[in-house]
Amino acid sequence: MRHSLVFATAFATLVSTSAFAADLPGKGITVQPIQSTLSEETFQTLLVSRALEKLGYTVDKPNEVDYNVGYTSIAAGDATFTAVNWIPLHDDMYEAAGGDKKFYREGTLINGAAQGYLIDKKTADQYHITNIEQFKDPKIAKLFDTNGNGKADLTGCNPGWGCEAVINHQLDAYDLTKTVEHNQGNYAAMMADTITRFKEGKTDYLLHLDTVLGERRVEAG
Repeated sequence: MRHSLVFATAFATLVSTSAFAADLPGKGITVQPIQSTLSEETFQTLLVSRALEKLGYTVDKPNEVDYNVGYTSIAAGDATFTAVNWIPLHDDMYEAAGGDKKFYREGTLINGAAQGYLIDKKTADQYHITNIEQFKDPKIAKLFDTNGNGKADLTGCNPGWGCEAVINHQLDAYDLTKTVEHNQGNYAAMMADTITRFKEGKTDYLLHLDTVLGERRVEAG
């Protein structure tokens, strides 16, 4: 999984044609960044913004929106760029908003990112849990039940996110829907609650995690 930068096609054309016309091609031009509500994705947005400022552009404060709204906003000209284009997780949203006809996408900001699932090491060692398919066993699933319904509670993704589709696909593919519940809502709030549970010594959680989300890393052990 990799992370790329997406510009509106019109802006990319403007940059390429004006780069040789002046020392600072962005003089007099204001651009609008757009990103998700995840604080972890602010860094790359600010990094690109600073680079554009060095080229003379006036960069407005980033707007925080859902991913699908971000792509349609750029395609419609209401925003200029996003630095949070996840490949392949966002491919469907990218294509639905116009794809290469509407966007200029080039380069990689983060390479080798991964999606996965995390439990605490103590429970993993005690019950010899090494892969997600083992959660088909009701006895294993019940270890991670937080609401008493007998299913493992998975802290998952916001509705509409690319990782939501991946999780739901894997729950179906590994026949886990009867023993695992995909809890969705505000991702940041759910992550904070899960980390609090971990710090309190509780082990009854199954956590979806992107390895790039370093600010919210849970050190299991």
